[in-house]
Amino acid sequence: MLEIIEAGGWLMWPILACSVLATAIVCERFWSLRTSRIIPPHLVTQAWRLYRQGELDAARLRQLQSSSPLGAILAAGLANHQYGREVMKEAIEDVGRQVAHELERFLDLLGTIASVSPLLGLLGTVMGMIKVFSAITAAGVGDPQVLAGGISEALITTAAGLSVAIPALIFHRHFQAKVVDLVLRMENESLRFIEIMHSQSERESET
Repeated sequence: MLEIIEAGGWLMWPILACSVLATAIVCERFWSLRTSRIIPPHLVTQAWRLYRQGELDAARLRQLQSSSPLGAILAAGLANHQYGREVMKEAIEDVGRQVAHELERFLDLLGTIASVSPLLGLLGTVMGMIKVFSAITAAGVGDPQVLAGGISEALITTAAGLSVAIPALIFHRHFQAKVVDLVLRMENESLRFIEIMHSQSERESET
């Protein structure tokens, strides 16, 4: 492995750094974007029970807000329940945008790595070919070993750049789609919770 890095020239080091950073981001996002962490399965039921029992005080709301991203969205709506359905929806949408921004953390960096890595490989290709033509100018084409060094550097950096960029791009698109899906699910859960809550309140006021 070290021989391949040395054969690729100094540009292999930034490509290798991109590889390590992309791997770290992918592992972190897989851990952070778990559905069970973002949308705990029984959180809406628990929030509804607390609301029905009149136990949603400031401390409970803070606990709900810090429990998960869905909890933060639910807490935003419940904190404004006395102002009506529309105000609650606006609060949910505002917090939903903040949560979406938090879920997209590091994705811009991952996308940048996917874009920069092949360019680094291309730069290595150009520098390798410059070495080849410099060797031809200095010594002619009689020494194939000199030519092979520049060609090897060009091919290795190109392959390394693409090997980093392709998985980074795939995971970047995957996590982007997952964030959109999670945000939509959280907003739907919260809005449905509001509708149920207000429908129940309206029925109780009629009786």
